[in-house]
Amino acid sequence: MKNLLKKILPPSLISFYHLCLAFLGAILFGFPSKKIILIGVTGTNGKTTTTEMIASIFEKARKKIALLNSMRFKIGKKEETNKLRMTMPGRFFIQRFLKKALKEGCEYAIIEVTSEGIKQHRHRFLDFKVAVFTNLSPEHIEAHGSFEKYREAKLKLFEATKEIHVINIEDKNADYFLKIPAKKKITFGLKKGDFNLKNTNIKIQIPGEFNLYNALGAFSVAKTLGIDEEIIKKALREFKGVPGRMEEVISRPFKVIVDYAFTPNALEKVYQTLTSKLGNKNSQLICILGAAGGGRDKWKRPVLGELAAKYCNKVIVTNEDPYDEDPWQIIEQVASGTKGKAKKILDRREAIREALKLAKEGDIVVITGKGAEPSIIEKGKKIPWDEKKVVKEEFEKIFLS
Repeated sequence: MKNLLKKILPPSLISFYHLCLAFLGAILFGFPSKKIILIGVTGTNGKTTTTEMIASIFEKARKKIALLNSMRFKIGKKEETNKLRMTMPGRFFIQRFLKKALKEGCEYAIIEVTSEGIKQHRHRFLDFKVAVFTNLSPEHIEAHGSFEKYREAKLKLFEATKEIHVINIEDKNADYFLKIPAKKKITFGLKKGDFNLKNTNIKIQIPGEFNLYNALGAFSVAKTLGIDEEIIKKALREFKGVPGRMEEVISRPFKVIVDYAFTPNALEKVYQTLTSKLGNKNSQLICILGAAGGGRDKWKRPVLGELAAKYCNKVIVTNEDPYDEDPWQIIEQVASGTKGKAKKILDRREAIREALKLAKEGDIVVITGKGAEPSIIEKGKKIPWDEKKVVKEEFEKIFLS
């Protein structure tokens, strides 16, 4: 029905429909965002980790917070897994969530903001005090029509946020965000910006240069909102990462890493980080990947395959979230970018088993695309899935039985 309406109704009418829902939700729940310090984090990659880092800092400072991201919904000490498969829920969900947060005495709310959510006006009638920009690379191009329109959607969060803008100055799109007026603009980067590695001297225990950017973004928010610097640094040092993001599931005799990366930019950063951690010249990087959902961003499928072929010694392309597409067709499109280097296995569990059999001591197996997602979506059905559990089960069958 939803797809049928999209075909029948003009885009302007659909947009107005979403705007009306956002306004109605704000009225029904009494515009709760006006009574809480609302922080919105947007960008192509790093949103979830940055929101989690911000939450950890504020909790270390003994502040009561609410958190809404692709992983979980948290209000005070109560939390639940985000099983909606929507990073930024729509309609009345966010307004209801903020109303509950206020009732529980939360001072701050941290929300992951997506371009699709912005396109559907889910950010409207939310009184954001802080907007954070992590980075930008091509994504959701088919949904938005072009990279420029995708960027324009991200910019709308900053246009709606009048108080504080926190911007990754080292991203090549930073100038677009810096042009938007705000009472206070804060920049961060590894070498440049108001907050950088030299003048903050932050330390984190999770791998990847990209996580240093996430940490600096979180540091910038907390410092600007008056959190003690030593508390911020302590929280970041103790931060153990986000489930399904560069998460080490098996440590010996080889490592198995599970990561959510499904964009070319994120995937390359994961591969670069893990390549640098291979034990010796004989160690191999064994990669399992798919494509991020049927029916979208088909352009990047062979690009993902090219990256895997570039960085990985062995490549297995498998099923991920085909939705209504033929999963074999998606696999073939990803594999085409590997120039014959990939092994194609439809069953994701079987693909994991095969990778574990190939691995030797000192190797790293990395499985990308799912992270901690609780299901695989195929033909309208959510098939329960737990990547870490499957890895452990197959590892035990091979090595411990």
